[in-house]
Amino acid sequence: MTGPFENKPEEAEGYTNQGNAKSKLGDHDGTIAGYDRAIELDSNYGKAYSNRGIAKRDLGDYRGAIADFDQGIEINPDYAEAHFLRGAAKFGLGDPDSAIVDFDRAIELKPDYAEAYKNRGNAKGRLDDLHGAIADYNRAIKLNPDYAKAYYYRGFAKGFLDDYRGAIADFDRGIELNPNYAEAYFLRGLAKSELGDYDGAKEDRKRAIELDPALKDR
Repeated sequence: MTGPFENKPEEAEGYTNQGNAKSKLGDHDGTIAGYDRAIELDSNYGKAYSNRGIAKRDLGDYRGAIADFDQGIEINPDYAEAHFLRGAAKFGLGDPDSAIVDFDRAIELKPDYAEAYKNRGNAKGRLDDLHGAIADYNRAIKLNPDYAKAYYYRGFAKGFLDDYRGAIADFDRGIELNPNYAEAYFLRGLAKSELGDYDGAKEDRKRAIELDPALKDR
């Protein structure tokens, strides 16, 4: 016999799976509705809170996302991904200091978390700690040598430190890993321009705009 307030984890998992399926279809309302129902059925289902937080983040509702990640962490304080996701949401709200605290915890719980190192690097970069940012990108790349975004952001940081050759080397690698990386072409072009390679800069800018026409206005 079950009471009206008893958690029903098996049914909750079904609705979570339904929310996951809706997410793949781009049905944001259906996605959140699925996770809402899962949480109604099992209020201790931490993954449903985290997944709903991701859905809210994707809609730009960072505060709602953080509230869900808070709940997921309360249920499972050692869930590294929830700390990572909350940090990313805080960064999205323009709070890099708090984001770093969450990335620190995610890395403490999962020392091989390359994405957490990359995102912590981004937060340090926002705080003008460019050397600290590069150290984190180095670690992310050591953990995942094919991490195109880590090369891109490390190149970005090197450019701010006037290490244009180092930046170009990183953009080269990012483009090698992702030949359609428009932003990497664009920034490589800027770095080449700083070194006086104006023809190379022009070619990179042209390729960047072909891949992403919005870059024409930058």
